[in-house]
Amino acid sequence: MESSEDQSGPQPQYPGNHCIRDGDFVVLKREDVFKAVQVQRRKKVTFEKQWFYLDNIIGHSYGTTFEVTNGGSLQPKKKKEEPTSETKEAGTDNRNIIDDGKSQKLTQDDIKALKDKGIKGEEIVQQLIENSTTFRDKTEFAQDKYIKKKKKKYEAMITVVKPSTRILSVMYYAREPGKINHMRYDTLAQMLTLGNIRAGNKMIVMETCAGLVLGAMMERMGGFGSIIQLYPGGGPVRAATACFGFPKSFLSGLYEFPLNKVDSLLNGTFSAEMLSSEPKDIASVEESNGTLEEKQTSEQENEDSIAEAPESNHPEEQERMEIVSQDPDYKEPKESGSKKDYIQEKQRRQEEQKKRHLEAAALLSERNADGLIVASRFHPTPLLLSLLDFVAPSRPFVVYCQYKEPLLECYTKLRERGGVINLRLSETWLRNYQVLPDRSHPKLLMSGGGGYLLSGFTVAMDNLKADPSLKSSTSTLESHKTEEPAAKKRKCPESDS
Repeated sequence: MESSEDQSGPQPQYPGNHCIRDGDFVVLKREDVFKAVQVQRRKKVTFEKQWFYLDNIIGHSYGTTFEVTNGGSLQPKKKKEEPTSETKEAGTDNRNIIDDGKSQKLTQDDIKALKDKGIKGEEIVQQLIENSTTFRDKTEFAQDKYIKKKKKKYEAMITVVKPSTRILSVMYYAREPGKINHMRYDTLAQMLTLGNIRAGNKMIVMETCAGLVLGAMMERMGGFGSIIQLYPGGGPVRAATACFGFPKSFLSGLYEFPLNKVDSLLNGTFSAEMLSSEPKDIASVEESNGTLEEKQTSEQENEDSIAEAPESNHPEEQERMEIVSQDPDYKEPKESGSKKDYIQEKQRRQEEQKKRHLEAAALLSERNADGLIVASRFHPTPLLLSLLDFVAPSRPFVVYCQYKEPLLECYTKLRERGGVINLRLSETWLRNYQVLPDRSHPKLLMSGGGGYLLSGFTVAMDNLKADPSLKSSTSTLESHKTEEPAAKKRKCPESDS
């Protein structure tokens, strides 16, 4: 048995270290609301109408709960049992409770004065319970609901968790579903399963979901294997991919290739000169990446209005949200020292991008990919019909679309084309349940839909079309075979005896 030291390849994302470090990407969680941020000292973060600094979370383990105190400081929450003495005395029903707005003795001015004194939210909730004239008349369930509601309002508890596919997909689907084409997290999980995403694969992905599908594939593969991302426009959008916080070793197997050069690659007319004639949009992408911190600051100030603004769902916004996470040594023009250094750095990055494009073209030219994932805002039929030529036989492919009609057309075209089997068009119906003692029931609000999936397997195409002699000989054999059973179907005449 080989020792673990002899095994080569990328190591886990945080080998033996589950502590938060400066520069890590983390997800802030409060109740069912999530937000992905990068840990930086003296960086002001606004979350759920509260602002604070992330300095104090450095060194703590993931999953730690913090309380927002005065001055924007985060302090670890001490673990202790919740007091249950107040909930022991409860009424049988709420028939004698009158909602006249006079049951609470504390006014808003009194509560504001308590906050100004620096009293913690837990103590404010306790005083609200003590000054409520109807609390002890409520049922036990109503008391728990009252306490939970007041804690959510007055206790600023924030849990710092490690980014994962499920957390980020839930966050995007709840806050900005348009950026991920309204792909629900259970649909994404089915895509990973139907596509057989695993370590060591050679995958092709075409997605316009802010890099969420790409990040999910990279997490599932664990840094082993290769992924070729096809992108439209000037460059790939990987805002959600950067939120995963993958180490640099994970990026060694990630390649990108422009979508508008796929036809030339299929026809055999692709050359390196075609990449040289491509418009250089790297500068615009870098400038947008350089202003990411300022964009995040402005977004935090208008956090509640961004999710409702229709402009945030446009693809142009996705391109401006691109994050430079592949090259940590890259410096902005302000830090480069001179314009000459900036030009040299820009040329170096262009040459590096061209080299990666040529490597991706070589991988695609082998036409032996282990799978294909398509999840874009474009019509899936022309994309799938052209990209299937790069996939090896007996390999899965999965296509996601927000609507059913484009996938129905794609299904029909694939049947006419051939070369695929086990075609399946599916939609998942998801329903969340509240599971509490004596209060388990489906939630009142549920998702209307999470998109549709078209999946199948590739098979080797029939070569009869290429060789007419084989086709003619095979057709004669089939004609003989069809003529033989005809004699067997004849009935023998009955004898008169």
